[in-house]
This record gives sequence, structure tokens and C-alpha cells, in this order.
Amino acid sequence: MSRIGRLPIPVPAGVEVSTSPGKVTVTGPKGTLEQVISPDITIEQEDGRLHVKRPTDRAEHRALHGLTRSLVANMVTGVTSGFERTLEIQGVGYRAVAKGTDLEFALGFSHPVTVKARSGVTFDVPTPTVVIVMGIDKQAVGQLAAEIRGLKPPEPYKGKGIRYAGEHVARKVGKRA
Repeated sequence: MSRIGRLPIPVPAGVEVSTSPGKVTVTGPKGTLEQVISPDITIEQEDGRLHVKRPTDRAEHRALHGLTRSLVANMVTGVTSGFERTLEIQGVGYRAVAKGTDLEFALGFSHPVTVKARSGVTFDVPTPTVVIVMGIDKQAVGQLAAEIRGLKPPEPYKGKGIRYAGEHVARKVGKRA
């Protein structure tokens, strides 16, 4: 008995989805993404929608069903509109500069820190204190943004460091006289 998901994934025009046992490939205007999936989970395409199905209601099949649905939905979104993470740099003298496809940071260390772009990920530096990480693969964009933030995470006393746009940093009171 096959269980079908309640939320079908809409496939916009110009996006092609091909499935084979254990693999999904999504091609769109921004590029192509591939994902290895569990052979127990099946993906069917009908009427411009993708339906993710599981064989049983066992816990591991339910978990794989939700995971696969999220991964495929993120692939469709990635090849149509892409993903981006915005990072803000706060601190006197802290800044980022684009050097070709790479980034060079001045973060108060004795040396500049260089971050190389991975395949499928690009950087935009609209101002020296704002960095935008863009790409079609949500996992790659988020991982690289987290690694950049890890270079100098925001500290709780003055708030200096690299943070995600809109991130709240809990501030601490300093020493008292």
C-alpha cells in the first residue's frame, strides 16, 4: 500500500524533473541539481506537480518521505529563483572586499582572511559591511554562510563580528565599577 503526500510540489514552466530509482535530477533556468534519495521513496509527476510517495506508514518511511519532499521542493526553488543569505559585518575596521570570485575579510586579525567561492556559489558585496552569498543549492549556500560567520562570530559585549541579517545578538552588561 503506497501512501501519498498531502502537499504536492508545484513545478513551474521551464523546469524539468527526471527521476530514476534512488536519484532525482531537476533542471531549470538557473542550472541543474541532482540528489540521491532512498530507493523506498517514489516520486511521480502529473499535471505539473510532483507527488512524493512512501510504501508504508512506518516511522523511517515517514521520516524519509518528509525529508525527500523538502529536498525536492528546495531543488525546484533553487533552479527557478535561487537562494541567498545576507551577512552583516559590525566592528571598527571590519570589512569585506571582493577579489575576483573570492572574498577577502579584514576582521581585526594580523592578516586578511580569504574565503574561496565553491562551485555554484557566488558572492556580492554591495557595501564593505554587507556580504550576500548566492547560489542554487540551499545546503551549499547555508554551509558557506555559516563558515563565513564562524570566522568572527558576534561577541556579546560590543556586538562586533559577522552576523546574519536580522540576527539578534544577546548583549551582556560589562564590568561594573
